[in-house]
Amino acid sequence: MQWVDRIRHIKVALIVIAILIAIGSLLTSNILTRDLQKEEANKMEVWAEAMRSLNLSDETTDLNLVLKVINGNNTIPVVVLDKHGGVVAYRNLNKHFSTPDSMEQIRQMGERMKLNGRVINIFLEMPEANVQENMTLDSIPNVVEDLGDTKTETISIAQPGKPNHQLSGDTNRFTIMPESYQQNGDYIEICYDNSLILTRLAYYPYIQLSVVIIFVIIAIFSLFTSMKAEQNKVWVGLSKETAHQLGTPISSLMAWTEVLKETYPDDVLLPEMEKDVKRLERIAERFSKIGSLPEPKPEDICEIMNRVVEYMDKRTSNKVKIITHFPQESVVVNIMASLFEWVMENLCKNAVDAMDGQGQIDIFLEDNPRQVNIEVKDTGKGISKSHFSSVFTPGFTTKKRGWGLGLSLAKRIVEEYHKGRIYVKASEIGKGTTFRIELKK
Repeated sequence: MQWVDRIRHIKVALIVIAILIAIGSLLTSNILTRDLQKEEANKMEVWAEAMRSLNLSDETTDLNLVLKVINGNNTIPVVVLDKHGGVVAYRNLNKHFSTPDSMEQIRQMGERMKLNGRVINIFLEMPEANVQENMTLDSIPNVVEDLGDTKTETISIAQPGKPNHQLSGDTNRFTIMPESYQQNGDYIEICYDNSLILTRLAYYPYIQLSVVIIFVIIAIFSLFTSMKAEQNKVWVGLSKETAHQLGTPISSLMAWTEVLKETYPDDVLLPEMEKDVKRLERIAERFSKIGSLPEPKPEDICEIMNRVVEYMDKRTSNKVKIITHFPQESVVVNIMASLFEWVMENLCKNAVDAMDGQGQIDIFLEDNPRQVNIEVKDTGKGISKSHFSSVFTPGFTTKKRGWGLGLSLAKRIVEEYHKGRIYVKASEIGKGTTFRIELKK
């Protein structure tokens, strides 16, 4: 039991270390994301000021630097709204808007950015007359040019009663609409969102942790599968060697039993001795079957369990009562009789040990259309809830003497050989424990 608890503590320690690593990674990522958000916010303040300068410019203003700043934003999504919520401009939305309701979609995107607190208000002090008179197409081409490999974005400017004029470029990335130039003392709202790089950086730690967790789970599963396979080989080898070692003395005992029967034909103890020898033969047969895949056969499970009860009743104290609750008719299930007897004997023996040789064992058998349920209930010491799953772990035992293999082998016989299920249904310290077996028909 100590080494089982030690393994559990190691598992808990590894989980705690993994959680600390995850928390450290997330904190580091959050710090980097926060710093990048501040940097992008500062860039948007400069970009907003450039927009303000563009709106307040006249024919004598040098717009070269202003347009460089505006066109230099190729990563941060921006939606510019007027005071009525109309779309003034948009940029880097990574979508193409060509339907009639595109402006409404863009406006909703801008409103979502505002709700997230990413907005800069720019007040326009330039009178409307100056905007219409000074912001003409002729005043801009001298300062609009290709900047290296980056093409200048399209700017559309409207004058009352005249069609929009456009410079060459991509109209989906930056567009000025006429609505913002119709009122005096107007203002615009620069709504922006995280850049694609920042969004990826925010989600990257979670993706990284997910990949690491999946990898760790697969590694742990592979490790435990390998350990279990190796452990199974040990149990199989031990079982077959035990069966082999028992074979010779059992054969000798059978021969001596026949000699005694001829010598003392009327001795009343010889039949009981013969039963015990046959019992040893069945035990050796069980050990020899571990590791192989014998075919289950239709058996009356009531008859098998009655044999177990009869055997246990003769070999336990008179202070232990074994009460059966079986249906009157036969219950036929495909099982391996000798191995299943072993499971029931282990449960009964554990119950007797838990009661210190005094108490009551109730065995229930429930026959359902699709499965058979068996419950073994004792009035023993009980098991704490934290050990419900540990009791089936090889080496786990609460006894001063014992290897802690009985329930482990019982679980393997029920789940691997019979495709059933065995578990602790209920237990209370000082009142007893109920084990439940479920077998498919």
